Amino acid sequence: MKLTIFTPTYNRKELLKRAYESLKAQTCKDFCWLIVDDGSADDTASSVEEWTKEGIIPIEYLYFENGGKMRAHNRGVENCRTEWFLCLDSDDRLVPDAVEEILRCKVGGNIAGIIAHKGRSDTELLSGVGFPKDVKRSTLYGLYLKGFKGETTLVFRTDVLRRYPFPEIEGEKYVPEDYIYDKIDAEYEYIVLDRILTVCELMSEGYTDSVRRLKEDNKQAWYLYYEQRARITPMSLLKLKYLGFYRLYAGMSGHALKEADGISVWDKILGIPGEMILKLTGKI
Repeated sequence: MKLTIFTPTYNRKELLKRAYESLKAQTCKDFCWLIVDDGSADDTASSVEEWTKEGIIPIEYLYFENGGKMRAHNRGVENCRTEWFLCLDSDDRLVPDAVEEILRCKVGGNIAGIIAHKGRSDTELLSGVGFPKDVKRSTLYGLYLKGFKGETTLVFRTDVLRRYPFPEIEGEKYVPEDYIYDKIDAEYEYIVLDRILTVCELMSEGYTDSVRRLKEDNKQAWYLYYEQRARITPMSLLKLKYLGFYRLYAGMSGHALKEADGISVWDKILGIPGEMILKLTGKI
């Protein structure tokens, strides 16, 4: 068995069935399903027990006290026993030949895994625009810097993920995923697979409020993210934006600006206008 399909879940018993049905329908069954229950109170365990008894796909179920998706992700990686690791959210599904497509890819060297698309259907992209033409290998951030806009399905070598666990910050339950992906980008590239592998629902109304709550409740994590992005982004309007957010979250999280490695005094000064605009507009 080469692939673990990992699903973190929290009170998603009804939605989880959609993921299960898509796994039963896979044209290649060379995978196991690892479910990490992040403290659900909706009796998710009983549904998983029924599916396990069906014996159609191998399922491993682990329960932990609620600690947020990133801690659940760390527990999933720690308990993974296969070469490949794919995170499938509890309200998503895989297209029928997703596993077959993943295992067909040959990787080695400095390849961390595979980047593919997410869709609103098996044939329609979820959002944004497709990958740049003729790009077969790339870092994740490199695709966005080249103009890609959209959601991705990421398949990782498990040994790579073990090198880069999400920070577990006391009192916080979320870390922007790109904080870890940027670190992986510094050493690895991905195979770019111009296919939809995951189908998910469009974000519901209230998405902006949801992101705002994540930022308000996890200031230390967002500081880490913006500090890193401010360092690694080439000089551009985008870098100025990150410098503004970096300064803002340094203040909100209690970090002195002098503590950040690799951000010059000049860059800190360049971030002042952006920080002022963010404060005046009330954006965080």
